[in-house]
Amino acid sequence: MFPECKKAAGWMDGFERPWFVAGGWAIDLFIGKQTRPHADLEIGIFREDQKALRDQLADWEFRKAVNGSLIIWNGEYLNLPVHEIHAVDRVHNQQTEILLSEREEGRWIFRRNFGISCPAAEAILFTEDDIPYLNPQVVLLFKLKARPKDQADFHSARDFLSKEQRYWLKQGIRQMDIHHPWISYL
Repeated sequence: MFPECKKAAGWMDGFERPWFVAGGWAIDLFIGKQTRPHADLEIGIFREDQKALRDQLADWEFRKAVNGSLIIWNGEYLNLPVHEIHAVDRVHNQQTEILLSEREEGRWIFRRNFGISCPAAEAILFTEDDIPYLNPQVVLLFKLKARPKDQADFHSARDFLSKEQRYWLKQGIRQMDIHHPWISYL
C-alpha cells in the first residue's frame, strides 16, 4: 500500500508481539489513501514489549524522549511518563518514532486518562495486506489539539468511522474536553 508502512512491516517482520502503525499514517491505512504529507512514521507497541523491540531492532540506536529532550536509551525499563522512543538505523539511513501504549488485563488504556479504554484486540486493525495499524478512534483521541494536521486527520477519517467508532470517540472526547468542537461532528 504505502512504501513507508511496508518498510515498517519489514523492520517488524518476525516480531512476535503486537505492534502497529500509529499517527497520521494509521489514518491513511484506515482510509486506504494518503490524505496529507507526513513528516515521520510512528509505530507503537505495548509498554511491556520494550525489550522485545530492542531485540528486534538490535542494530538500531535508541533515544527516549524525556521532558522535551532526547536521551540515549540503554535498555532500562521505561515507565510513564516516558512514552516515546526515537530509533535510528544508521546503516540503512532509516528512522522511526516508537510510541509505548498501555495495556492492562486485555484492555488498551489511554495514557492521558486511564478511565478511557477499549479491548486491546480492538485497538489494532489490519490492512488487507496484513499491516497492523492503530484504530482511528484511538489515533484521533490523541489528536485533540488544534494543530492543522490533527484537524485534517479528523475530517479525513470522520466519514469512514463506523457508528461504534464514532460513539467510542465521542465518549472519550467528552471525558477529555466536554466543549471540544469535534463532538458536534460525531
